[in-house]
Amino acid sequence: MKNPLDRAALNAAMENVHHAGMPGLFAEVRDGDQVWRGAAGVADVDTGRPVAAYMRHRVGSVTKTFTAAAVLREVESGRIGLDTPIGQYLPKLVPGERGAAITVRMLLNHTSGLAEFLPYAYPSLKGMPVVADTRPQSLDDHRFTRFDPVELIEMGVTAPAVGAPGGTPGLYSNTNYLLLAQLLEQVTGTTAERYITRNVIERAGLRDSELPTGPNVNGSHSQLYESWFGMIDPPRDYSVYDMSWVGPSASLISTVADLNRFFGMLLAGEIVSPSSLAQMQRIVPVISQEGKTIDYGLGLHPMEGPGQGVFWGHGGTVWGGGALAMTRADGRRQMSVAVNLQRWNRLDSNGKPQPHPIDDALMTLYRVAMYG
Repeated sequence: MKNPLDRAALNAAMENVHHAGMPGLFAEVRDGDQVWRGAAGVADVDTGRPVAAYMRHRVGSVTKTFTAAAVLREVESGRIGLDTPIGQYLPKLVPGERGAAITVRMLLNHTSGLAEFLPYAYPSLKGMPVVADTRPQSLDDHRFTRFDPVELIEMGVTAPAVGAPGGTPGLYSNTNYLLLAQLLEQVTGTTAERYITRNVIERAGLRDSELPTGPNVNGSHSQLYESWFGMIDPPRDYSVYDMSWVGPSASLISTVADLNRFFGMLLAGEIVSPSSLAQMQRIVPVISQEGKTIDYGLGLHPMEGPGQGVFWGHGGTVWGGGALAMTRADGRRQMSVAVNLQRWNRLDSNGKPQPHPIDDALMTLYRVAMYG
């Protein structure tokens, strides 16, 4: 019987991403009980230390699926109502008419109309979403800043609304998920980090995943290199960084093996109930931070390939690092990929990110990994 995993093609696709300009990347692909793990390039451009598939990594907004699963577990317990206004739980954080109009579901699927707090917390990014109007200075200024999540939420809530509550397309905003973390704290009496650790990370048996409290990545890991659209040249190492600027919306440290295990269990109905999973898979159009319209559920989004069925998962970026984890709806085929460079696309004369060879090489890797 032919091996469903083409190891030679996967290794070649990984090497092509590295040769296209990615310092280092690593991945795990599963097909039933067949497992392939691979790595290409370096974890440290100064020493030449190689990357390895077992490394721990900042996975950015893949964290949102963990936070959403935690909220759905509280929905199952009856302590949270999916269509209950957030103002009933957190009247001080989202007061008045907006608190009455924005539901928990709207926070989960980014249709709340609440603005992204990031350009307000990081002043040099205030030109967002127009990339050419931003500068990377705030990334250095805030490397060790300990942000108060309530202050970040206030920035997003008091900023001009980006849409009407429940309106589509929604606009992807980390403000939504910081509010969900406060909601978890309000109804469970413990921090969102502790609740997610106990009820999602430990429930899934993930041994190398954590929501960090300090600025370092513990254990074997890669350095993380940020280019900020060519404005940081050569790219700078941001692997030591206080992640309180995103908290449980994007701070998770994990491994590609742990991500595949988590998404496999989630889609098998082993983290939340099958009915909760069905809610997570109800999609609406949402405009991503890159300005593209994507389908988005409750902390999950789908990708569909030619005749291969629907994959569900999430992508994420932090300063210098990124990850994408996708699992086919039947749970059989899985892919998790981690990269150690971000925003490699330079800007053209109109301020638009230009295509880069890494883009095509990564898409080819995803295609080989997901669809063979």
